[in-house]
Amino acid sequence: MFGGGSIQVARVFGIRIGVDPSWFFILFLIIWSLSGYYEDRFPDGSTAFVLAVVSSLLFFLSVLLHELGHAFEARRSGIGIAGIDLWMFGGVAKMERDTRSAGEEFRVAVAGPVVTLLIALVCWAAGTVIAGSDAASEAVRLDAIPGDEALAVLGYLGFINVLLLLFNLIPGFPLDGGRIARAIAWRVTGDRTRATRFAGALGRAFSFLLIGIGVFAFLQGAIVTGIWMGIVGVFLGQAARSAVVQTEIASRIEGLAVSDVMDAEPVAVPHDLSVDRALDEYFLRYGWPWFPVVDGEGRLAGLITRQSVEGLPEAVRPGRTVASVMASDAGDRESSLRVAQDEPLEALLGREGLVRLGALMAVDADGRLRGIVTADAVRRALTPMLGR
Repeated sequence: MFGGGSIQVARVFGIRIGVDPSWFFILFLIIWSLSGYYEDRFPDGSTAFVLAVVSSLLFFLSVLLHELGHAFEARRSGIGIAGIDLWMFGGVAKMERDTRSAGEEFRVAVAGPVVTLLIALVCWAAGTVIAGSDAASEAVRLDAIPGDEALAVLGYLGFINVLLLLFNLIPGFPLDGGRIARAIAWRVTGDRTRATRFAGALGRAFSFLLIGIGVFAFLQGAIVTGIWMGIVGVFLGQAARSAVVQTEIASRIEGLAVSDVMDAEPVAVPHDLSVDRALDEYFLRYGWPWFPVVDGEGRLAGLITRQSVEGLPEAVRPGRTVASVMASDAGDRESSLRVAQDEPLEALLGREGLVRLGALMAVDADGRLRGIVTADAVRRALTPMLGR
């Protein structure tokens, strides 16, 4: 749902920042829209375009800071962050597990809106320094486009962050307001699943409301606004249903660890084995497309594929080791091929490595390979639960 095939653009405090291809489309639309907006006050086309580009990038920086607020609070609660993706509907901080208490849920949910509110206040304060409080307030309300370029950008950025804050506080799951509603219902009922269903119902109700508003706007001649509201409404409804299902699955597999579903007798290739022997003794013998590679201590070193082996000329295979052609395991937690054997099973849901390769290598605290957990094994663990 949330841009699983994103392109990495940066790392912030060890958190992978990615952009979904849809992000480029929406960035173009925002720049195009803002170019017309700024041309009303700055007739010079190049000035208006530069302001539009700067404003668009600052808007997405605001979205990123919003998601970093969620991510840092989640980390404080001991929840791993697989990464943050920006896409056409904003951004999402991908947590490796769900929250474990109503208080934890509330703190993580409210952290993003607090950051957004602070950005809006900073924009207003900076505008006040430049032109006074009245002019800054007018700029943030978009009552008029000021003649000062910096104030114009600050006004737009303050306005869009207020809009972002209000939208995110809609009490419909999985928006921040919906997560806050879930935290309150969780505290009242003491049941995470019941609270999620309640918040999910709110999310679906608001999705129907947005679709209705979109249809009305479309019929009134606001075609672009109507279509956009309808798309957002459909997305919110689908996201609410998906989040409810994911929470119910996480609740049912709570207590299961990777070690409970992994194959505890993995076949691994020594890193110092020659490539020709690896082909004969492993690929031709087992017929598998890839194998994990271990060093002399049994620690996971990487992955070797049949394609990489057969890509070498036969004449050089005896003189090349597996280590020279393997794909080393990346330190990036999101795309890494390894997972701790004692991690909760729910931490695997949505892991890019599991989706891309179809398996992850289970290791102990010292990095030694202890097993392989496949997507099929995870699916089998979930199947009886999904049928209940």
